[in-house]
Amino acid sequence: MVEFKKNILSTKIQYVRSLTILVIFIILGVLEYSTPSEYVFGYLYSGAILLVNSWFGERATVQATFVAVLLTILNVWLPGNAAMKISVFASRFIAAMALIVTGFLSQRLRRSQEAIALTKTKLESQEKLARLREDFASTLTHDLKTPLLGAIETIKAFQKEQFGAVLPTQQPILATMARSHETSLQLLETLLDIYRNDTEGLKLNLAPVDLTFLAEEVSMTLTQLAASRRVHLSFNYGDSDFRRSLWVNGDALQLQRVFTNLLVNAINHSRRGDRVEVVLETQASYQVVKILDTGAGISPENFPYLFERFYQGHSDRQAKGSGLGLYLSRQIIAAHGGIIWAENRMPTGAIFSFKLPVLPMSAEY
Repeated sequence: MVEFKKNILSTKIQYVRSLTILVIFIILGVLEYSTPSEYVFGYLYSGAILLVNSWFGERATVQATFVAVLLTILNVWLPGNAAMKISVFASRFIAAMALIVTGFLSQRLRRSQEAIALTKTKLESQEKLARLREDFASTLTHDLKTPLLGAIETIKAFQKEQFGAVLPTQQPILATMARSHETSLQLLETLLDIYRNDTEGLKLNLAPVDLTFLAEEVSMTLTQLAASRRVHLSFNYGDSDFRRSLWVNGDALQLQRVFTNLLVNAINHSRRGDRVEVVLETQASYQVVKILDTGAGISPENFPYLFERFYQGHSDRQAKGSGLGLYLSRQIIAAHGGIIWAENRMPTGAIFSFKLPVLPMSAEY
């Protein structure tokens, strides 16, 4: 019933529009043929042509343009009560050409508008699909946290022999299972953070932070990972021979994640026996941190995509990542008003660096 009413309303609208165009042509025709041939009213048909193009489409526009040109040219000879003049014919020929151009351009405009509308519809559909995917991923990762937390707590209970005695040979297996589940949990939490940052923005708890202290603290937590890869971690304080503080206004927890991501990335890309160096420098307006490794370096084709979500470059790294660490690091550094970048070092290896605005001396304490 609703569809039927819509069809009736559409028919009525088309009828009114057709009648409007007809009335316009009749009025202009009367003006055209009731006045001397020197008075050219043909230019006014361009308004009717534009309306036809807007209301009825390409075929009707061609027909309306043809009728308008015909009526304009015929007035040279009709009604036939005056001698034909070259100037009259020339002016009407120019008017006819203007009507043809109007019809042509109006069709081009209509096609452009249709193409724009189609592109807009596609973009809206893609945005909607992207939102659905992100909502699905966010919901999925959130729901997966509960069973993972349950599994981790259960494994820890087994390790503490709360369910009975555990053989010494079984303890390493339980430890491996616990680490695996904790790694999966960290990945889920990273995914949730990324989706939350993309939709809501990264919220920071700003306070004076010493980047040197954070770097040393994170490196201590990664000592076991570096030892398992036989990679040596070292610190370099730039042009200073002594440890010094690099104060910034930042979120300690988020910046800690950046250090973790970059150091883990460097360790995983290093070969056994290699060295990963943390360089801490102070510039006039920025505190600069550089993570140097001696791995295979970065392929030129990978540079544009290093900090993109889920991107993993082709390399011989010892452990494959999720492609989220560098993306999250870029989000965090950008939220702090800083810059993060990567480059190759000579003769081999890569450098991942970031810089943050220096905290004024009066605000350090």
